[in-house]
Amino acid sequence: MTPGNNGASTPEDDDPFGYLYADGQANGAQPPSGGYGYPNSVNRVRAVGTRQYGQQPQNTQTAPYGQVPQQGTYSQPNAHYAAPETLPGGAQTAQHATPAGGGGRGGRGPNTKGLLIGSIAVVAAVVIGIGVVMLGGDKDKDDASDKVGTSPTQSEESKPSPSTTKAGAAQQELPETDAKALRLSPGMTTASEFKGAKADGGVYVTGFNQVGAKVTWTVDGIEKAGSYRLYVRYGIPGVDANATLVVNGDTQDRPVNMKNFGGLPKGDWDKGWQETWSNVNLTKGTNTIEIACNEGNQCDAVLDQLWLQK
Repeated sequence: MTPGNNGASTPEDDDPFGYLYADGQANGAQPPSGGYGYPNSVNRVRAVGTRQYGQQPQNTQTAPYGQVPQQGTYSQPNAHYAAPETLPGGAQTAQHATPAGGGGRGGRGPNTKGLLIGSIAVVAAVVIGIGVVMLGGDKDKDDASDKVGTSPTQSEESKPSPSTTKAGAAQQELPETDAKALRLSPGMTTASEFKGAKADGGVYVTGFNQVGAKVTWTVDGIEKAGSYRLYVRYGIPGVDANATLVVNGDTQDRPVNMKNFGGLPKGDWDKGWQETWSNVNLTKGTNTIEIACNEGNQCDAVLDQLWLQK
């Protein structure tokens, strides 16, 4: 190389496509096989990690200008390059093995059998506890019943004894009478023309439809003074009737109401039999009851039977 002539193979004159031109081929340019196409061209290919700035790279040899320096082998380690995790303070990487019992695809699932057994045990404990409470409650009831002993209950105390029942039944057998036993005022009589009377022989009292008419019943054998009901069975021709009630000479404020309660047809005596009742206060022993047709009464009726109830 002479002054003014730097040679033909300086790097700035290298043409990576020189082999495509006639002058390049004349100078010996060939398709690239590692260089830029010219003989003795500079090969700037570097292995990963070998390029350094401001330092002479290792594993390379300096060569005269224009010659390709000798590169180190790629298998040799470069002290100027290392993975980040190998440097001081670098990040540590580690592979964690999946536990044998993990929940991955290849691992086993959660221990459902253990959970099921635990749930069954809890339910069993609850059932046993309820049973113990129920048995304890029954025992308390039994103890309470034992403490009561033979004391009668309220319902048992309210039941009357056999003797009381018989006495009560005897008191309910109150006097009764019919048309034949009644004492009649002048102008009244008995008859049996209308069918349906319950007195013996179908006899009833007639002639009651006049002012001053009355029937008297002497009641014997009242064992206890008190209020009673006086029942009267009467017959009407389908029209309302009433009469005055006198007990032991005392005229009652309320009359004996002999109304047509059943709405029976007018004029039909055979179908006009009905019953009514009035409250009367009786004394112990003998009492007198009168049914009279006074002024203001409607007395178009016949009388069949009289009886008392407590």
